[in-house]
Amino acid sequence: MRYYLEFEKSIEELELKIEELKRLSNRKDMDITSAVKKLEKKAKELRSEIFSNLTPWQKTLLARHPDRPYTLDYIDMLSEDFIELHGDRRFSDDPAIAGGFATINGVHVMIIGHQKGRGTKERIYRNFGQPQPEGYRKALRLMKLAERFKKPIITLIDTPGAYPGIGAEERGQSEAIATNLMEMSKMKTPIISVVIGEGGSGGALALGVADRIYMLEHSVYSVISPEGCAAILWRKDGDLTPEEFSKSADALKLTAQDLLGFKIIDGIIPEPLGGAHRNPEAVAKNISEIIMQSIEELGSKSGGKLIDERYKRLRRIGSFDVAEA
Repeated sequence: MRYYLEFEKSIEELELKIEELKRLSNRKDMDITSAVKKLEKKAKELRSEIFSNLTPWQKTLLARHPDRPYTLDYIDMLSEDFIELHGDRRFSDDPAIAGGFATINGVHVMIIGHQKGRGTKERIYRNFGQPQPEGYRKALRLMKLAERFKKPIITLIDTPGAYPGIGAEERGQSEAIATNLMEMSKMKTPIISVVIGEGGSGGALALGVADRIYMLEHSVYSVISPEGCAAILWRKDGDLTPEEFSKSADALKLTAQDLLGFKIIDGIIPEPLGGAHRNPEAVAKNISEIIMQSIEELGSKSGGKLIDERYKRLRRIGSFDVAEA
């Protein structure tokens, strides 16, 4: 059964009517083809109107849509084969991060990404896509393996953030993230990152130091969630409201369109009308094209050149006005 977000309720009503009419159309004594076509046209126009005017908060909800494709879904659609590798060789494996060697359009790559999971049982197993330190150390181990064999690294980012539990902190969560940032900045092989859903703070950055960074059209990338931001700014006795979440999302400038404007990312990968879950195969095709284009651009560059350009790219992020004395 298709899941609809609150702002999609009007679309849901129309699509349910269309499904009911299609069921009735199986009866030989009724011809309602024209009525169905009219409703389908109306539904498409309504979707176009709604999705061309999404607020940052609505985009955040869409980025978290439970039907949205996750890392392993994209890997299955992108690659001709995939050999998953496990463990950080120090503590354990972390199912919140999946990675391994794969072949995309004949090119051998290392692909790594956050995995949220579907259904209660798998979400708990995957810790809702919130990695532990061993997850980031596993990711780094795989990246170094790719560097050793001179294979491009593809990272798919989709996490609400790194897990803040006591055990994670005791095992060095902040150190694991910081080490990834440092080591990724000096990798001598191309790194291409794609934000496919949520890009939550340091938990996302630990896979996001790259030569090329792209975002899906309805993904988000921010230092904090709108809910976390609202809780800090407007802490009060009662519950926070969706209006306050919307206000904080506006202020955070977390959409793909915002980040492209700030020149933090290199491009936006289009999604079908209604979001990536409406046509995952089309989105996977768009991602594949961007990956291959980026590999072609970066593949001829030496390790030293990649590091130098990556450093300059990071230093260019942000613009500042110098106040006159």
